[in-house]
Amino acid sequence: MLKEDSLKRKSFVSVMSLFFQSGYSAFLGLTANIVLTILLSPSVFGIYITVLSLISLLNYFSDIGLAASLIQQKDISDDDVSTAFTIQQILVICAVLLGFMGTNAVASFYSLPKEGIYLFWSLLIGFFLSSLKTIPSVFLERKIQFQKIVLVQVVENTVFYITVIVCAILGFNLLSFAYGVLFRAVTGVVMIYSLSFWMPRVGIRKSNLKRLVSFGLPFQSMSFLALIKDELVNLFLGKVVGFTGLGYIGWAKKWGEAPLRIIMDSLSRVMFPLYARLQGDKAKLTNAVEKSLFYQTLLLFPATVGFIIVMPHLLKLIPRYNKWESALPLFYFFIVASFFSSFSTPFINMFNALGRVKISLLFMLFWTTATWMLIVPMTKVLGYYGFPVTILTLSLSFVAVLYKAKKTIKFNFIGSIMPPIASGVIMGVIISLFQFIQMPRQALFLSQIFGGFIIYYLVLLHMYKINLITITKEFVKMK
Repeated sequence: MLKEDSLKRKSFVSVMSLFFQSGYSAFLGLTANIVLTILLSPSVFGIYITVLSLISLLNYFSDIGLAASLIQQKDISDDDVSTAFTIQQILVICAVLLGFMGTNAVASFYSLPKEGIYLFWSLLIGFFLSSLKTIPSVFLERKIQFQKIVLVQVVENTVFYITVIVCAILGFNLLSFAYGVLFRAVTGVVMIYSLSFWMPRVGIRKSNLKRLVSFGLPFQSMSFLALIKDELVNLFLGKVVGFTGLGYIGWAKKWGEAPLRIIMDSLSRVMFPLYARLQGDKAKLTNAVEKSLFYQTLLLFPATVGFIIVMPHLLKLIPRYNKWESALPLFYFFIVASFFSSFSTPFINMFNALGRVKISLLFMLFWTTATWMLIVPMTKVLGYYGFPVTILTLSLSFVAVLYKAKKTIKFNFIGSIMPPIASGVIMGVIISLFQFIQMPRQALFLSQIFGGFIIYYLVLLHMYKINLITITKEFVKMK
């Protein structure tokens, strides 16, 4: 019982730490986006997104799933760690060299300006430095001590965003991102080793490699398919719809996925190691899955409704932000798709934690194939609307994930999500009516945000007897 309470406490501390990091990063990101979208053009964002996707392409070849394998294993040895580190560094160095040698081809294909080439090089260097953080991070994740990882990420994000904002104000334009990437990478390496020191060891043992790869390769195959589904799509769109069109898509996708990134990324990072520890007890695993569904919907649905309602006002409140009005319809597609997609996440994590990676791989294969089958004709017909329409269509496939998960454990899906959804709908209807009250736009914006929170809290309390404050206190005390 003591061990279970300790696991719950570590999970809670980790989730809360990740939420703090996500919220803090979101605040910094919002501040940076406001400054940058005022100073920079959509085409500059398009170039940044394209170059970032090129680095993600190289990033795939840097791991082959060995880090995930180290986390999933019940016990690991020094030989496991040194083998994973050595293989990773060999792959990273090869990928970085390949990137530098292919600079001219990349610059020519996308007609990158000189600043775009410098950004590409800085991302390559940052990619190498970030790979050195993998093993110390693995040790912390295995102990479910995400609060230490969060501390590193908070400092990294602070350094990155402050650097980018200052450089943009000083007129460095696209190079602002380059300096931000480099400063962030160096800061991150220094901090992670100060919190989770590990003396790098080089060496490969065939038996250890075989055992790690047996889980790692199928797991990494999902990353490869995600790469094709997401990052290669950006490269395709950058060429087909142009940097300005990709800039609109990037802006809409970033805002549309903001609730998902802030809430689900935090939960998801804890789900995998937590489910892995509970894999021997189906009753506890089922309870953990249902609670994950409840808590993610409790936070994600009202945030989604709120974003949809207040975003048009935000575009008018921020000076020179109306340049992004053309991307507002794209935003609606992305944010609805993100909500539906969130229901797949707990079960993909569950399949992975149970060692049934092939199931996750098959779903990822379907999503990747369907994305490319739809996006090419959709983009030809709808232009830059083709991608968000494709994403929304595929997000509905979460139903198939639920069906497959039901064959592994028996859980109450509707019962877990209904109270937050019903309360969120009522909240959305009421705060939408606020616009018929005569008041300044700033007052309307703030009243919808704070009024929405109060209404959501009261509806949950009186309709479902769910007290958010009580739930939080009980969770903290682990009663």
